[in-house]
Amino acid sequence: MIPDCGPILVVDDDATFCDLVTTLVDRIGYAAVAARDGEEALETARSSNPSLVVLDVDLPGISGYEVCRELRDAHGDDLPIVFVSGKRTEQLDRVGGLLLGADDYFVKPFEADEFLARVRRHLSRSQAPEKARTAPNLTGREQEILGLLASGLDQREIAEQLVISPKTVATHIQRILGKLGVRSRAQAVAFAHRHGLVEQARV
Repeated sequence: MIPDCGPILVVDDDATFCDLVTTLVDRIGYAAVAARDGEEALETARSSNPSLVVLDVDLPGISGYEVCRELRDAHGDDLPIVFVSGKRTEQLDRVGGLLLGADDYFVKPFEADEFLARVRRHLSRSQAPEKARTAPNLTGREQEILGLLASGLDQREIAEQLVISPKTVATHIQRILGKLGVRSRAQAVAFAHRHGLVEQARV
């Protein structure tokens, strides 16, 4: 049974390749969404909270390397990112991609069964800690602040709404980051969206 989670994001300007990956991941029960360039990939990732990203290195506009960095900043280490390339195929390219933060690197064309096996492995590893983090022991006030932060309010606006000082809000946010095991507010916001805390804050 496939868990209730985000789609696999396929980022490639080759429509045929996107269709191929979509067909493959459908075999293991996952939906796929496609993006044709870096800008679209980042926007789609913000709206869909993907379970895994298949990312071509050579993209129009923003490079795959830069997309990888931005996805890491926003989603942290729990989001599996798999580089693919039909041009950068040398060992140095593969090593470089892994050092930049990717979890895997495929050279096109690749064997479908091997691709799916490695995708399954990355998905299973990423979803295990996610389950553990669904109950991070946030206090009621911390859940409220996280939800407001994810709704788009800044520190001052949250303070005004809750009638507390901005310094107190900042202290709560630091505790929230520690409890969630994330490094930035953007990663905390991604967590809040995945677990429905935004809607809770609006009730």
